[in-house]
Amino acid sequence: MALITARLAEKDFGMDIQDADGHLMRMDIPASQGGLGSGFRPMQTMLAALCGCSSVDVVSILKKQRQELTDLQIEVDGKREEGKEPSLWKEIEVIFHLKGDIESAKAKRAVDLSIEKYCSVAETLRVAGAVITYSIFLNGEKVD
Repeated sequence: MALITARLAEKDFGMDIQDADGHLMRMDIPASQGGLGSGFRPMQTMLAALCGCSSVDVVSILKKQRQELTDLQIEVDGKREEGKEPSLWKEIEVIFHLKGDIESAKAKRAVDLSIEKYCSVAETLRVAGAVITYSIFLNGEKVD
């Protein structure tokens, strides 16, 4: 089990979240909702977790394929259910930007395996009803 501790750090909603190894993250809600906007919103952390989980998979798979990755950026955006409480992620779009000496088929395979098979965060979101779409750009060119 992962030990996570949350402590009120700022007026009303700002929380400092710490893991057992001492890593810190600030969470808050927007000022329009009564917070100070001083950190990630809780639902944003789910999208951040998707980026983190998938990046680990993609890097590991490309290493196993003996591909030379020099840069990886992942953009993620999503739409939540409207007029519902709780409001879950409904649609999530992920864009992978890879750079390096990488065969396009291997880049596609790495991302496909991550999103469709290995990424636990992606699967958790899917089980909750989210539809995840993704695209891949290798050295600035779209991979089909």
